[in-house]
Amino acid sequence: ALFLDFDGTLVALAQTPGAIAIPPMLIALLTDLHALLGGALALVSGRQIAVLDHFLSPLLLPSAGEHGAQRRNANGRMLEQTRPDFGSLEDACNRLAGDHHGLLVERKHAAVALHYRLAPGLKALCHETLSRAIKDRPQFALIQGKFVVEAVPVGVKKGNAIAAFLAEPPFAGRAPVFVGDDNTDESGFSIVQSRGGIGIKVGAGPSLAQHRLACAGAVCEWLMAVRDHLVHTAREKRQQ
Repeated sequence: ALFLDFDGTLVALAQTPGAIAIPPMLIALLTDLHALLGGALALVSGRQIAVLDHFLSPLLLPSAGEHGAQRRNANGRMLEQTRPDFGSLEDACNRLAGDHHGLLVERKHAAVALHYRLAPGLKALCHETLSRAIKDRPQFALIQGKFVVEAVPVGVKKGNAIAAFLAEPPFAGRAPVFVGDDNTDESGFSIVQSRGGIGIKVGAGPSLAQHRLACAGAVCEWLMAVRDHLVHTAREKRQQ
């Protein structure tokens, strides 16, 4: 059962979330792998599922979006957390972005993110602003990613989303493999490795993952090798 992060894993990070470039062969590669694995391939991303669908159109994969606040299972059923009451949370982010050039506010279904890739010196201020905004709102927690800090519903973690997939067909009973690049992927590595699976960290930095790939390009090369191995194995079985 293959679980894949999106930004920084399948596609290289860009200056803004909308500026990513989809590798020319990625959609065909994911389509092949999804079929070869009997449907046991899912995206697990901080992006909204609708955004993943847009970038990978016409492919519609099982997906966990917003770190698991949204989940579309293998049957296409969409499961979403109830949209929380953001109150003044989004206003605080918008005021900060209005006062400081280079900040980007991303409002999602169940979360608000502050991106500071274009203004990395504002990391501490972004974290302080969101921490203050959720101080009296115990239904929210902060998660820190690469040049982004995000307020999400308490309990939302990629590891929980992967565990939910693993309780359902066609993922149930399979050895899980999760590939990701960010701090937000660590709970996913913990889940798959606790179940005898494989965690693969993309890029540098400390991680629970027991394996490494250098960059998104290396991930695509590895996925092509996985596809070729699965094709070869299926061919051998047919010939037996």
